[in-house]
Formats: sequence, C-alpha cells, structure tokens
Amino acid sequence: MTQVKGRTAFITGGGSGVALGQAKVFAKAGCKVAIADIRQDHLDEAMAWFEAENAKGANYEVMAVKLDITDREAYATVADEVEARLGPVELLFNTAGVSHFGAIQDATYDDWDWQIDVNLRGVINGVRTFVPRMIERGNGGHVVNTASMSAFVALKGTGIYCTTKMAVRGLTETLALDLEEHGIGVSLLCPGAVNTNIHEALLTRPKHLADTGYYQAGPEMFAHLKNVIECGMEPETLANHVLKAVEENQLYVLAYPEFRKALEDIHARVMAALAKPEDDPDYDRRVAHGVPGGEAKEEEKTA
Repeated sequence: MTQVKGRTAFITGGGSGVALGQAKVFAKAGCKVAIADIRQDHLDEAMAWFEAENAKGANYEVMAVKLDITDREAYATVADEVEARLGPVELLFNTAGVSHFGAIQDATYDDWDWQIDVNLRGVINGVRTFVPRMIERGNGGHVVNTASMSAFVALKGTGIYCTTKMAVRGLTETLALDLEEHGIGVSLLCPGAVNTNIHEALLTRPKHLADTGYYQAGPEMFAHLKNVIECGMEPETLANHVLKAVEENQLYVLAYPEFRKALEDIHARVMAALAKPEDDPDYDRRVAHGVPGGEAKEEEKTA
C-alpha cells in the first residue's frame, strides 16, 4: 500500500481535464498538490476552484506553476520551486497530452514532432526530473504515466497519437520493473473518452511546429470534437480509479469495460500468430540458455 496523505504530488496538465480531476481527488485525499500547465488561463481557473473550496472549509494546499513540459531546463527550475515550497515530490503524474488526428500519410514532420514532444518526451522529462530525486531520498513514491486506450487499440486516423501512447506504455511497463527495487510504484493510466477540453490542445501548438497536413482548428471543429467526448467519463471519476491504483500499487488503470471485446480480439490474434514450442526445433535450446521471454525448464535448471 502507498499512503498518499501528506505527500506532495506534481501533476502536469493540471489546469484542466483529466489532470485537474487528479488534482482535486488527490488534494481531497490529503496530498499537497502542484499543478503545472502551459496555459495560464487554465491555471487561474483551477486555482479559483481550490480557493473557493478552501473558503467553504476545505484545507487544500495547492500551488500552480506555468510549465512547458518540453522545456527541460524550465522543468528542473519548476521542480526546485515546488519542492522548496511543498516538500519533496513523491507522487508524479505525467498527465499532459495533446492530439491531432488524420491519416499518417498526410502528416507533416511538424505534426509528428509536436505530439512526440508533448506526449512522449514530456513524460520522459517528468521521469528524468523527479525519479532520480525519489531514488536518492529513499522514501518510495509513485509515478503515474497517462497513455490512452490507444496504447492497446489502434484506430484509423490516430497514427501519431497511437505511436506516442504505445511508446508511453512500453516506457511505463519497463519503468515499473526498474523501480521495483527502489520501492517506487508505477501505474499506466489508459483513458478512453473523458469529458474534458482536450480538443483545445491545438491552441497550445507552438508556432514553430505549425505546418500541418490535418484539419485546421476552428469553432466548428472544436464543437464537433467536444460533442464526441462530452459523453465520456467525468475526470474526477477517472481520478478515483487512479487513487486506488496508487494506493494498491496497480500497474494498469483500465477503467473502460467497453474495450474488453477489442482487447480480447487483439490478444487472441497475437496468440494465434505466436509460434508454438512444438513447432520450433530450436525452442528447448534457447529456453535452456535463459533467452529473454523464456525461462529454463525446472529439470534443466537443477541439472
């Protein structure tokens, strides 16, 4: 069990959406919370909510920091500021993400670079900034990396997004193995539809990566995207699943039963394609030598 009360949580993208839901739930659970976001208006709105709750009698300790998670130097500076005020960060939520959809063949290099910079390198920057500090202090902790159900399920038109989220899945699963000996838990959050404003992420796209082969942002497109996701899970409902995962050191946070059939089909196809031991004459030799993915048979290990 990971006790969250009294610990400091750092949440990227924390000014809105999934991340703000996490900030609310973990603050209520007794955490000191730093919300980091690239949009000052979102930070202002989030802090107004917490201030209103405190005025009603809550005792939330929350600070807001403006941060572009692709800026490594700024990340380190902000980390120092947060820890100086709230104490060592022991709960890290790499939640910020962006999306822009369209066929892979239509994507420009800027389309690729923007999503890779935020969705993948942003997670890497969070891990690199805080995990060595956690290890050095030796107090344990927990890292939650937000991917998507796109980390498991590929859908037409989501190629870049899916690429980044599958990469976050691999990063997270490996990180869990690497940090086990340090007593630091790791969780992979894979949302489906969530009632958020993620469609507005296009407003944060930097000018130097503006060349796109996809649709241009506009009121009509924003309205369409919002209509698609507004029936999704509420952010705080999803965040309660995350709280349980952190407390119970649960690797996967998969809160969407509507994906069961898709995942069963995918894994069935994988297992059907995987060679069987009896069809591979070299199988026993590889297993006896302890190749990755296999383990020597008991009689071979004790011989």
